[in-house]
Formats: sequence, structure tokens, C-alpha cells
Amino acid sequence: MAVLFQKSIDYLKGVGPNRAQLLKNELGINTLQDLLYFFPHRYIDRSQYFSPSQLPKTSAEVQVLGSITHLETVKQKRGSRLVATFSDGQQSVELVWFRGHQWIQKSLQLNKPYIAFGRLNWFGNKCSIAHPELDFLDDHKQRKGNFQAVYPATESLAKSGISQRVIRQIMVHLFEEVENGIQEVLPAHMLKKYHLLDKNVALSAIHFPKNQDQLAQAQYRMKFEELFFVQLQLGLKKLHRKQQLKGIPFPELGHHFNSFFHNHLPFPLTEAQKRVVREIRTDLKSEAQMNRLLQGDVGSGKTIVAVLCMLMALDNGMQATLVAPTEILAQQHFNSINELLKPLDIQVGLLTGSVKKSARTPLLNQLADGSLQILIGTHAVLEQPVAFQQLGLAIVDEQHRFGVAQRAKLWRKNTIPPNVLVMTATPIPRTLAMTAYGDLDLSVIDELPPGRKPITTLHKSDSKRLAIFQFMREEISKGRQVYVVYPLIQESRVLDYKDLMDGYESIAREFPLPQYQVSIVHGKMKAEDKAYEMERFVSGKTQIMVATTVIEVGVNVPNASIMIIESAERFGLSQLHQLRGRVGRGASKSYCVLMTGNKLGQDAQTRIQTMVRTQDGFELAEVDLSLRGPGDLMGTQQSGVLPFLIANLKKDGDVLKAVRHAVDEILLIDSALSQEQHRVLHSALALTQQGKSIWKYIG
Repeated sequence: MAVLFQKSIDYLKGVGPNRAQLLKNELGINTLQDLLYFFPHRYIDRSQYFSPSQLPKTSAEVQVLGSITHLETVKQKRGSRLVATFSDGQQSVELVWFRGHQWIQKSLQLNKPYIAFGRLNWFGNKCSIAHPELDFLDDHKQRKGNFQAVYPATESLAKSGISQRVIRQIMVHLFEEVENGIQEVLPAHMLKKYHLLDKNVALSAIHFPKNQDQLAQAQYRMKFEELFFVQLQLGLKKLHRKQQLKGIPFPELGHHFNSFFHNHLPFPLTEAQKRVVREIRTDLKSEAQMNRLLQGDVGSGKTIVAVLCMLMALDNGMQATLVAPTEILAQQHFNSINELLKPLDIQVGLLTGSVKKSARTPLLNQLADGSLQILIGTHAVLEQPVAFQQLGLAIVDEQHRFGVAQRAKLWRKNTIPPNVLVMTATPIPRTLAMTAYGDLDLSVIDELPPGRKPITTLHKSDSKRLAIFQFMREEISKGRQVYVVYPLIQESRVLDYKDLMDGYESIAREFPLPQYQVSIVHGKMKAEDKAYEMERFVSGKTQIMVATTVIEVGVNVPNASIMIIESAERFGLSQLHQLRGRVGRGASKSYCVLMTGNKLGQDAQTRIQTMVRTQDGFELAEVDLSLRGPGDLMGTQQSGVLPFLIANLKKDGDVLKAVRHAVDEILLIDSALSQEQHRVLHSALALTQQGKSIWKYIG
């Protein structure tokens, strides 16, 4: 049967070579299987009928009952249009076609009862429908169901006569061809427990629903299946790792950890931090390799958790490393961790691309002989010459900046792969975390340390710029510092650099030397120049830092109390949140000012309003997911994880929850999928893994 589904659409009734080529080129439909999973993107309720004299004064899609009483071709500036008078005997509506006149005209019959379907266009009291769908009334009555599928289409298809009606007819022929040949891929006990339709019934109802209720059931079943096989693969991957991949256990909590925890903690841990440390400790005591994702909001205290984990490694005779995505962030981590561990006489090293050979060689030697216990660095840590004596723990900061291949390099830094903790300050919506990171264990720091003052977020248009300059002067006079951040978008890089330099010059004029000092940092600068300017700002020698988003992550300047974000409407919510988190780190009241143009689109308005309303990163992440979708949030390395055809992570959290429960239940009792009742899953999964799409297993 699987062979049938891989059959080319060329041979399907109603298609033929020409249409097949168009469907391949425009929609990527090559086989019967592709066609089967070419799901409608919306449905039309065809249960209501109007006569021309009853039409609503809207631009709604309607079904009109009447007859064609007159046909004529009307000349236009370019070409002509075909116009039909469609009447119920009292009033009429115009049916208009701008292309395909000849074959349309041949197919039309005068004074025969039709059902015309399309969108109303009103001009005063006159009404028309462009390119309507027409059915003879008798044929229409025989059609099953009031709900009609509408499929994704292109202009080229429409011009070539492949209308929605044609696509639906092709679907009718498809189901005649594959009738009852669609094999069930979910076990009978799951269908019963989760009230799921049979797959044959569900697929038929997706394309030809009888009513709203049946459509909802069919969609739920197919969403469940799609999410189920993603979660099953992730669950099996996690299980395999825990069972097969031997880790490096840390059974001891020794001098380093206890001394730091009891005597040198700079502040008491929050309950959330304590919980996360316990979760990591449980992982590290086991024989299996740890692979855990630690997510927490900006300023939630992930660094101190990372330090405690490193000390667990040191207490068990192991080395630890922390890898950050930028030199600035790596330097920041090095400074703060070195300061924290100074009382314990622990050797901490820094390795970045800009470390000179004269300093690099002794560092690598110390790393190899084990005298260097902790290494902080950038991607340079991953490269070949870097060899540890015994690496037991690898921490990756700002997980979304690292690809899978880069993380794999860390694994190869020890004979037995080190325990891995990946951290992100970009809160990830739960549905997204469960799907994209389902093979990792998840820990969340969901409370901020006490004493952190909320940041006041303001939205100002360009017309208020002089008032903002005055506000900056007032804050600087109190000894505070200011960030001014400009967007840098790949597509408009040249223009963005111009905006940045123009902005810098304007600020330099408003805040002249010698009273004020202004720094500038952007991606075109040499690493040492960036470091120099950052250091001037960190040490308080400059009052204003003009920058691109290079300062998005990690720069900690407690004295900075204002973050001004230029063209804030061009940033995503997670970026805005990250930037806002650069202030509010000291004792002073802090502000984030979102500068925008006067006219904002709907999505931009929603983002700006949400930023002003809340500082909860997890709430912001949910809004971001609903606005931008999962692909954008996860970054390029994760985009292949989420190619859903029918499931929607924005809306289907309840389905995902049920799916996770189902997967956990099955893996608990039969992780090998060897029981008779799970054989169908084993077969489907094997076929799934052969293809890129989770739908490649049907047959």
C-alpha cells in the first residue's frame, strides 16, 4: 500500500501531466501522499443561501440563488470582461470574469437555476461578484456537507484554471483512489482513551467535513498524531541518552561547594534557584550524562547557579567550562566569576579569539595539566588545540546563539562526554520548549531575586526627542549612565549603520565635550576597540553608550539607569526584553524608553504596548509566539524542528499536553515499543525516521 501513496499525481483522474506540473511547481505536490496531506487552510459555511434581493450590505462571501438572464463581453482599456446578469426575478447582481472568458462563456446556460458563490463588492446600490463559483442547483443539492474546504493556492494556478472547485474535485478522485487504504498508525487503546477518530475517517473529514463538530474532531486527531510522533522521537532520544550514554557522576559535595555556599554567597538564593540547584544535583549524582536546559528571565540569577554547578565538578576532581556567544559576554562572566571565587583560590582562565599567543600558550598548558580548573570563553574553547585534562561540566550560555554542531564539539572534549547545562535568558513558551527542546530536561528559574526594582517602561514618539534629551541630562547630573541602542537588521545593514552614526553625531552635539563623554560600539569595530569603549563605559569614564545590539546580552553596568531603544518597532519582543534587562541592576530607579515613529502597524503596536504593560519575560514570550510564530523565536538551528502541517504551537497547547501524557505513559511501560499493542507505533516510527517529514510513514 505504501507504493500507492508514492504514486505520482500525473496518473490521478482529473490531473494529467500539465496540471501535475503546475501543482508540483506551485505547491510542491508530487505524490498522492503529498496531496492527501495538503490540508485546507480555512472552511466556508455553505449552509446559508441568499437571493439577489436579500443580499447583506457587506463584503462577505455568500451563496446566491438565481439564474443568468443576460451575458455580454464589455471592452476595457486593457482587454475585456465577461459580465452576467444574475437575477431572482426581482433584483439582480452582476457576475464578472476578467480572464478565461471563452471557456467560461461556453459552459454557462441562460435561465437555468444556479448557485453562485463569491465575495460581494458594493458600489453604491449596485453589487457584483468577481470570478464566482457556479453550480447548477440540482448538482449543488447532491453535494455532501455544508462545510467546504479552501486550500492554499497561487495566482498562477488560478490563471491556469486550477480553481478551488478543481482542487476539491481532484481531492474527490484522490479519496476514490486510496479508499480504505490509509493505515492506522496509533494503537487502539490510545484511540479509545483520547477519543480519537480513526485515521481514515479523520483524513476524509479534514477535506470533506459534514459539519463543524466533525471537522473539530478530525483536526484534533491529526494534530494529536503530528505532535505525538515529534514527542515520541524526542522522548526516545532522551531515554536513549539516559540509558546508553555514560556520564561522569559527581557523588561528592566537598570543600569548594560547601565553603562557597555557606560562607561566600553574595546574597541568599531564591526558592526557585534552590529548586534548580537540587534538580541539577540529582542529575549530576547519576551515572547518566546530564543534558539540561536552564531558562530564567533577565536578572533571575542563572550565573550563581552555574557557579555552584562548577564547584560540584571541582569537588569531584573535574574541570568546568562556560562558553558564551560574544567576547563581551565572556569577559563579563570571567570578571564576575573570578570575583566570586577569589576567596577560594580557584584558578579561572579566559580564552577568546583576541587572546594573544603569548598568553594563550601557557593557558592551554595549564588546562591540559589540570592546574586551570575553570575556563571561560567564546567559540574559541571549541576549537582543536584546546584540550582539557578532565572536563566534567560544560555550560553553554545564551543557548539560542549556538548551533547543534557547535555543542557537539564540546562533547568531544573528554573521553566520556561531559555533563552539559545550557542556559538562556530568553524565556521560551512552554509549548515551544516541550517541542524544540523535548530531548533536554528542563529547569526554570521563575522568580527574581528580592530587592530588584521594577523598570519603568515608556513609549515616546520622535516628536518627544528634545524632552528625552533633557531627561538624560537630569539623570546624568545625578551620576547615572545611559544606553542608546540602534537596530541592526541584516537586510538594511548599510542604512542602519548610517542611522547609528547620525544618531551618535546628534547625541555628541547635544552632549558636548568636555562636560560629557560619549562612547560608541558596533559590529564593524575591531574587537580591541569595542573592548576599550565598553571598559570606559563600565568604569564610568563615559556617561552615554551609543551601540547596536552587541550589548543585547550580558553587559552588566549597575550605574546605568536609562535604556533608550531607537526604532523600537523594528525589534522583536525577546530582543526588547533583553535590552531592557541591561538596566535596573543597581540601587537607582531605572527607565527603558521605546522610541518609535508616529505610525505603527498592528503587530508593532501590540509589541510596544506589551512591553510597557509587563516585565514578565514568560508572558512576553507567549505574546511573541502568537505574533511571530515558532520558527523566528527558535533561530535558524532550530527551524527544522517545527515544520507542522496542521498543529499550531500558538493554539494547541492543550493537544500537546495530552500528547506528552500519552508518550510518557507508553515509554514508561514499553520503551522499546516491542509489545504487540505498540507494534504499529514501532513500524510507523521506523518509516518516519527515514523521511524528513513526520508524514512520510503513511501507507
